[in-house]
Amino acid sequence: MSRNSRRTWHCDILFSWQRAIPRSAQYGFSLVEMAVVMVILAMLLGGLLVPLTAQIDQRNMNETRKSLSEIKEALVGFSITSGRLPCPAISSTNGDEKITCVVLADRHGYIPWAKLGVSKLDAWGHIFRYSVTPAYAGPSGTLVLSPPTIRDITIQTRDVAGTLVNLSNPSNIPAVVLSHGKNGYGATDDQGGIAAVPGANVDESTNTTNPTTFVTQVPTVAGSPGGEYDDIVTWISPNILFSRMVAAGRLP
Repeated sequence: MSRNSRRTWHCDILFSWQRAIPRSAQYGFSLVEMAVVMVILAMLLGGLLVPLTAQIDQRNMNETRKSLSEIKEALVGFSITSGRLPCPAISSTNGDEKITCVVLADRHGYIPWAKLGVSKLDAWGHIFRYSVTPAYAGPSGTLVLSPPTIRDITIQTRDVAGTLVNLSNPSNIPAVVLSHGKNGYGATDDQGGIAAVPGANVDESTNTTNPTTFVTQVPTVAGSPGGEYDDIVTWISPNILFSRMVAAGRLP
């Protein structure tokens, strides 16, 4: 085959390839094609991010519940060694306990994290809230079994109709600890910043401002009875507290 014949054959092959390849492929993606690709990528990323966010939320909830459980154990341990429960923390920056917490304003505040040696913050960076019946945080030896030292905290929840009902016996709980949850309404952060509670969040407002009544329920969205809710509430059972103190020889 002559040199000219080979050149003509090569040109024919090249032209055949060019005709076989779509024009859009020869000159890159069109704007429409790029937009379609971007939409598909966004959908794929969105599908990945939603489960990831849910996993992070669940991990934070589990971590916070673990911290609350440890705080409860520390409170019971404190009662065994001291014969009483501690007062709330002095402030959002001082984790020692107040000297007394007889008056209403002093018995409702932050967990005395330094005194107890427990976590100050929940998984969202909010200080754990704490309220104690004043009679249980008095001088050592004031707790008695018969008649039992009077408690004054009530735990409530909402029934299937959305109505508030008592979960505990009225005025029967010695102390409560809670996290203000992911939304942080009513919470104080580590820098002392306080997040306001929206007016519609009735139950979360109760947990922030009422030292003797607390609401616990499953997480709810805005518009639900009591408003949006994601607080995590736990409390000290008087029966468990007394039985642990009796077993340790702290009470007769």
